[in-house]
Amino acid sequence: MTSVPPRFPPYPIRGVCVLHRKQNCAPHFAEITVDFEPAADGFAFEVAPGITVEYEPAEDLPRFFAAAAAGIAEQLSLPEHGVLTATRVVLRRARADRFGSHELAFKIAGFLAARKALERTRMPGH
Repeated sequence: MTSVPPRFPPYPIRGVCVLHRKQNCAPHFAEITVDFEPAADGFAFEVAPGITVEYEPAEDLPRFFAAAAAGIAEQLSLPEHGVLTATRVVLRRARADRFGSHELAFKIAGFLAARKALERTRMPGH
């Protein structure tokens, strides 16, 4: 008989903050703070109402946020975690830099935020 994997997150995990910065000829910069909350099923990502990020051009920000969501979803779906994703993620804070922020930087930040949340719950594989 196959056991059902544990649901992630088992309880709200608030204020997961990640600063992803890499300085070289192709710099990266993304800082995000997210909350992970239990959900009925699946994965949902939303941006908290009223969030402001000082960054130009502002029309890039939705792509950055979508990349962070993709990084989180990708990390949670890795089979080695052995979890059933039932997660609502809320982006509470973000910072971007004109010379290092791009979609890949935010995707990596999202990936790292999910890893940090998994570690906080001591899920299998951590």
